[in-house]
Amino acid sequence: MLLLAVIWGLSIPVTKLGLLMLPPLTLTALRFAIAVPLLMLLIMGRQRLPRRALPHVAALGALGIGVGQVAQTFGVAGTSASVGTIISATIPVFIVVFAALRLKQSVSGRQQVGLLAAFVGIALVALGQGEGTAGLFESSVTGAAWVLLSALTIAFYYVWSVELTDQYGTAAVAAWSTLFGFIALLPWAGWEMWHVSIQITAEALWAAAYLGLVVTVAGLFMWLNILRTIPVRIAASVQYLQPVIGIAASSAMFGDRTGGLFAVGVVLILGGLALTMTSRRKADQTT
Repeated sequence: MLLLAVIWGLSIPVTKLGLLMLPPLTLTALRFAIAVPLLMLLIMGRQRLPRRALPHVAALGALGIGVGQVAQTFGVAGTSASVGTIISATIPVFIVVFAALRLKQSVSGRQQVGLLAAFVGIALVALGQGEGTAGLFESSVTGAAWVLLSALTIAFYYVWSVELTDQYGTAAVAAWSTLFGFIALLPWAGWEMWHVSIQITAEALWAAAYLGLVVTVAGLFMWLNILRTIPVRIAASVQYLQPVIGIAASSAMFGDRTGGLFAVGVVLILGGLALTMTSRRKADQTT
């Protein structure tokens, strides 16, 4: 669990590093060009996806990668790595919202307070991103909006995938949705490569390999193994460490400096996350 928190916590700082050398769509396409063959190899001969599931899984992949991951990459390009990390940490909070809307799961009073705290925290992070020296040059409200769109989309992707994985298996849905999302991304990445001068360096390849091989493939199967080994309420504690690791890495790698509003926003977001996750753990213990 600690290793997974480090792997996922470093994802946005490494994305920021890759964006110093590659434009957003190209970096995202290169990431999934590495991940897709490995994912398909890992499920080969194990789990099959029936034809009737293909339209739903294809739409899931287009949403998760074509919108969610692309929006995250554009957002990281327009924010400091610290801002991108902490806004992305709200994904579990939005999962509660979408689970209530789509899966008809109840939202407790404590979770509602947590949601409100997280939303206020996002606003403060967006407003406070120019307080630090690095943030003044690296962040914009538009960039923060892209990351927020990514968090919303990825949260809905997770909730929707619950319905599909119950029917067709987690690994199969993950692999095939990633393949379809990658296919949907290719025309846009090709357009970007045609119009933007691109120089692929060793550092760019390293960043794409980390995101594709370590974050996407190894991270996914580590997470699935954790869920098979320990209760979800314990596994979910990984979410608390990711933003801490991400912000620490951003400070070390890019010299990100943050001001008072950012710090207050971080406290509210993590506090909101704690309230929503605590309520979920209590609910698990009573069922």
